[in-house]
Amino acid sequence: MLYSQTTAEAKRKDLRAKLASGTIQRFPGALNPLSAKLIEDKGFDGIYISGAVLAADLGLPDIGLTTLTEVATRAGQIARMSELPALVDADTGFGEPMNVARTIQELENAGLAGAHIEDQINPKRCGHLDGKAVVDMDTAAKRIRAAVEGRRDENFLIMARTDIRAVDGLAAAKDRARALVDAGADAIFPEAMATLEEFAAIREAVDVPILANMTEFGKSELFTVDQLDSVGVNMVIYPVTLLRIAMGAVEAGLDTINAQGTQGDLVESMQTRARLYELVDYENYNSFDNSVFNFQVPGTHR
Repeated sequence: MLYSQTTAEAKRKDLRAKLASGTIQRFPGALNPLSAKLIEDKGFDGIYISGAVLAADLGLPDIGLTTLTEVATRAGQIARMSELPALVDADTGFGEPMNVARTIQELENAGLAGAHIEDQINPKRCGHLDGKAVVDMDTAAKRIRAAVEGRRDENFLIMARTDIRAVDGLAAAKDRARALVDAGADAIFPEAMATLEEFAAIREAVDVPILANMTEFGKSELFTVDQLDSVGVNMVIYPVTLLRIAMGAVEAGLDTINAQGTQGDLVESMQTRARLYELVDYENYNSFDNSVFNFQVPGTHR
């Protein structure tokens, strides 16, 4: 009832253990707190909180327009609804190295298990679009060192994302991944890898966990979990999948109402009231309410 019974500290230890387990971890992207509960209910390993989804939720493009306050607040609302660890997209850290350090502390306060900081310039772009630009190696390393210095819980995962593959090629991505690990990164997110062989090359370059981004309409083929596992990937995210499914259904539903004047034909494809009540634990709230507020107002009964 209410929020997760697992502490943020325990979730961070859980994430570390999962990444060291030898089993690839699947983190679908939650589009809201309710979807985080569903991700847990379906047996996934963790929750991913995408910057693109947070921006889209506000009706904004994914170009660095969201603020630290908006991201920390919404990410915290999502993370607290699940017993699973949550990893959040912290873009470029919302400023200079000192801002990056504060970003990590705010995300710790919000109950996140980890965050990734990327090496794009500001304003950033979606990682699977053309026209990206990255900062120099020194600046990228300073962001990660600041993140590591800023954290107070040693188990909070600092993941470094690099977008340099699309700019300077795979060799540069391998060099940058090594440098970011040297700067203190606990894990590497090599963005927009084109093939399994490229993931394998990053795996050979570093000895920390690596993440694969299986986003639709991007630069990477949508590899299966088994394919990614075979080249040593430790975590796979599906950042915008649930949002795209949901918004596709919403648009189709609105078209149906426009065309037919009723939502009647849509009811069979809807989540039922009973299933919604199950997800939000309605019965336990009702039982709690009845156990506390079981008095009678004086003078209303004889």
